[in-house]
Amino acid sequence: MPSTPVPLDETDQRILAELSRDARQSVTAIAAAVHVSRAHAYARINRLRDEGVILRFSTVIDPVRAGLQASAYVTLKLRQNTWRELCAQLRAIPAVQHIALVGGNFDVMLLVRAVDTVHLRQVIFEHIQQLPGVVDTQTFLVFEDIDTRA
Repeated sequence: MPSTPVPLDETDQRILAELSRDARQSVTAIAAAVHVSRAHAYARINRLRDEGVILRFSTVIDPVRAGLQASAYVTLKLRQNTWRELCAQLRAIPAVQHIALVGGNFDVMLLVRAVDTVHLRQVIFEHIQQLPGVVDTQTFLVFEDIDTRA
């Protein structure tokens, strides 16, 4: 679902940068880094959450060290008007870690992470390709993965 941008000032941007760098740091540490009071930083973070700018706080995991040794980007071509229901079905597949509706030669791009290539094949052939509305898939194996958030 498209959303509308929320006006963000320089303080909001600096708070978001701090949270992106380390979401576990205390509000006191964020306030000190941004040069505002703790109460002001706390209020700003709550507002950013309430307005949907901050969706959640998460951990960046090294997939290989976590046992997910096979990754692929999978592109999908869809039958017209199937995106909404297909999106919900894709979200229910644990190995699908990112879903993007895109423009171009295909309609959807997925990031799929699996324990090994046998599991990856199973996810793609038995789960993704079998979904109603999926017309075609193309798989791009990931040989090296660099997460710029880490």
